[in-house]
Amino acid sequence: MTDLTEAHLLIVDDDERIRSLLQKFLVRQGFWVSAARDAAHARRLLEGLDFDMIVMDVMMPGEDGISLTQALRETLSTPILLLTAKGDTEDRIRGLEAGADDYLAKPFEPKELLLRINAILRRMPSVVEELAPKVLKLGDKHYDTERGELWQGDTLVRLTATEAHLMKIFAASAGDAVSRAALVEKLGRDQGQSQERAVDVQITRLRRKLETDPKQPRYLQTVRGAGYMLAPE
Repeated sequence: MTDLTEAHLLIVDDDERIRSLLQKFLVRQGFWVSAARDAAHARRLLEGLDFDMIVMDVMMPGEDGISLTQALRETLSTPILLLTAKGDTEDRIRGLEAGADDYLAKPFEPKELLLRINAILRRMPSVVEELAPKVLKLGDKHYDTERGELWQGDTLVRLTATEAHLMKIFAASAGDAVSRAALVEKLGRDQGQSQERAVDVQITRLRRKLETDPKQPRYLQTVRGAGYMLAPE
């Protein structure tokens, strides 16, 4: 579990005032904080430093936050929280599809940002029973329940923080359906249809890593009227 008081955050925002305010606020909360003015600056910082989380504005000159998120996800599993324009649902969905773990609409209260950051950083406690199998076989992949790792043969499948959380939740309830509302609650997010839609997007992304044919899922199934279920062999 990440020590939340020692987490190193990267703030990416082209607005100097907002960038400075966020940095000062989060430092007062006990975080280590670095700041970048645009995507290029963020890339340079990421080359030399490891971060526990990235908080990034969507609307930036040059490469925007969604494009940068998508590019980073090719090699990086660091949690990403996107800051979006209020009411811009399309940007939020595109951001989740690109690999973001969550989003927060501007303007927002600093306390809400803090709650979102802590919820994402907080690792789910292991709830796998001692008698449960340590490895779940999922076709040509297997999931190590103790380490929380998904493998394809000898190759580790990179999971984002949210995908790793989802796998732990499903592994603890393998063979049983978990409702979308329960998933929203276990992920530490506010209740509501928009968050359930966000979970659907995360499930779609996770299926791409689990399934041979994500459009006809065999291992992460949709149970009509009940939610989603992990069905190992």
